Amino acid sequence: MIINIVLGLIALLLIWTALSGIRIVNQVERGVVFRLGQAQRKIRQPGLNLIIPGVDRMKKVNVQIVTMPVPVQEGITRDNVSVQVDAVAYFRVQDPLRAAVQVQNYLFAVEQVAQTSLRSIIGKSELDDLLSNREELNRGLALMIDSPALGWGIHIDRVEIKDVHLPESMKRSVARQAEAERERRARVITAEGEFQASRKLADASAIMSETPGALQLRLLQTVVEVAAEKSSTLVMPLPVELLRFFDRSARTGEQGETAEPAEPAAARSPAGEARELPDPATPELTPADEIVRRTFAYHAGEETDRR
Repeated sequence: MIINIVLGLIALLLIWTALSGIRIVNQVERGVVFRLGQAQRKIRQPGLNLIIPGVDRMKKVNVQIVTMPVPVQEGITRDNVSVQVDAVAYFRVQDPLRAAVQVQNYLFAVEQVAQTSLRSIIGKSELDDLLSNREELNRGLALMIDSPALGWGIHIDRVEIKDVHLPESMKRSVARQAEAERERRARVITAEGEFQASRKLADASAIMSETPGALQLRLLQTVVEVAAEKSSTLVMPLPVELLRFFDRSARTGEQGETAEPAEPAAARSPAGEARELPDPATPELTPADEIVRRTFAYHAGEETDRR
């Protein structure tokens, strides 16, 4: 009876020992076994793994990508501007044995390296680089963090600068600078437009100078455009070319007529009364001058009637 009890206890002890030596490693983990305090080079893969109870100890290391936010770091840029910058780092364990042996807590170590590297990047960069050239800064920051992390079995996938906090006075200065830049561009564009318009106007004036009738056509076109609005008052000027046409017509008619014989200095009418001759000092008016005189007289009469 006693022998059976002892054999049963021994069997239970063996079963418990065998069960205590079973370890299950998840798919996202790798196992590092320490045998009598010494790390074994063989990395235990996901699944069911057996270790020696009381002799071996397994440490599981997560190999997933870790997203670590870097706290806000305040620093002074190379152009003496005080800024606050925060970032985020993405990394994963590449060598579980080194991550378990070379560093006590690789998460804390990577976080501290990221903070110091971010401060170093702030001091080496200018404000314009932090605002517009972030891709190059991200690559430099990732390289600075990856250099010591390689010895710990950590691979840095990427590091990105999230936000740059500027003082209120600096924000106003940047806004004024951007406004001045936009105003400069607007003035340059306006000047270029005026330059091109002046060249086109010069070409148009050269063409109109060769054809006088083109100027009159342009004038009539302008009159039509202005007359389209009923609320406007249109003052129609009399073209000088029209007066010249009448003048040429009158001269042509005078040349076609036959010259009449000159009368004596003092001519008499059939009734016997004396007729005065025109004063030679008073010049005769041409048809064009007569049209201008009548036009002014007509407008003067209208002005008198209004008063």
